[in-house]
Amino acid sequence: MKVVIDHASPFLLAHGGFQTQIEQTRNGLLELGIDVEWLRWWDDSQGADLIHYFGIPPLSYLRQAASKGIPVVVTYLLTEQCNRSESALAMQGAVIRLIRSIPGGKGFAGRLGWESLRTASRLVVGLECEKKALEHLFEVDGGKISLVPLGLHRAFLDNPRTISPKGDFLISTGTITERKRSVELAEMACEAGVSILFVGKPYSEKDPYWIRFLKLVDGRTIRYKSHVETPEEMAALLSSAQGFVLFSAYENWCLSAHEAAACGLPLCLPDMRWSRECFPGGGSYLDPYPSPRNPALLKAFHAACAGTLPQARCTLVGWREVATRLLAVYKETLSRS
Repeated sequence: MKVVIDHASPFLLAHGGFQTQIEQTRNGLLELGIDVEWLRWWDDSQGADLIHYFGIPPLSYLRQAASKGIPVVVTYLLTEQCNRSESALAMQGAVIRLIRSIPGGKGFAGRLGWESLRTASRLVVGLECEKKALEHLFEVDGGKISLVPLGLHRAFLDNPRTISPKGDFLISTGTITERKRSVELAEMACEAGVSILFVGKPYSEKDPYWIRFLKLVDGRTIRYKSHVETPEEMAALLSSAQGFVLFSAYENWCLSAHEAAACGLPLCLPDMRWSRECFPGGGSYLDPYPSPRNPALLKAFHAACAGTLPQARCTLVGWREVATRLLAVYKETLSRS
């Protein structure tokens, strides 16, 4: 089987968890002995039995692939959509159906990528709430959707969790950007008197949001460490903290939270669909939007971490297992094409 991986946005323009997912998916497939390559757009002699596209491919892309007998498996992160309420999903779904029903509506839907999600040979998502969003918003056939979790590097799965004594701080990892609400979390920590170590980097050092964040870093309550280079270094850093906290506006399968859970940390997360599904064993939660209750909730979590607060319970798999599950999806997709 020859698998080609494609993605529309260069990593030099935007780093993050999606980059990790794409790179580690390829590495896992290679470990299984699968012939896998990046799509070389300039090479008209490159062959493929199947394309795995990360993002939403243009409708013309899917049609051209179909004309050559090449199925396209699509992984699209429904981070915002999967966290909406049932009523919000129903309303948006009704609007999308109305647009598709009017003259020219399908063409407009095609330009927005809606028709691509319906047309792809197979869709792969990590969460049941993402699957429901695809079905309710875009009327994707549920039989075309496969659930495959994201994996972790061996450095997290094999972490000995022996760092002692731990520091007095919480830790938050991820890109310093509006969606992660890093500034809002830092302001919350200042009000609560809770020390947080932020680990990550901005998309741009000229970003006004990044400049706002830097003004809050004092080395005591708000600490900062730039993006670390190796998974081993990140695992050690996580293990040195009391607990992990995140205040993202929305997520789906959050790699950072799973890495922290693998290192034995209790988690404090925004109370959303993704966090409840990823960590069904319960945990500590913040109100999902800025709330006067949150500083007290954060302070209570920090105090509990120093006691007997248990680590988070969740699904933890390596990238090889992820690749094994994807390979089953690929074989089924090829058998139906």
